[in-house]
Amino acid sequence: MKLVNLTKLASWAAAALLTGCGFALPITQQVDVPVYVPCVKATPARPEFELDKLSLDAADGEKVLALTRNWPRGRRYEEMLEAVVAGCL
Repeated sequence: MKLVNLTKLASWAAAALLTGCGFALPITQQVDVPVYVPCVKATPARPEFELDKLSLDAADGEKVLALTRNWPRGRRYEEMLEAVVAGCL
């Protein structure tokens, strides 16, 4: 009788251990979720143009010289703005 109880106990223990192997462990998955991020991180600082500093009654020659000096500054600023906008596309 004791041998029958021992075999039943062993078979139940084996069945219990084997059922644990039948279940799959949870698997960690990576899910990519799009998140809104503003494309403009920082805007370039607007340069100080010499023409803005001139008085309204300045001579025409002074205005032309101020515009000539402002041209490269304005172009650099424009290029920086275009680069920021291109980063958003």
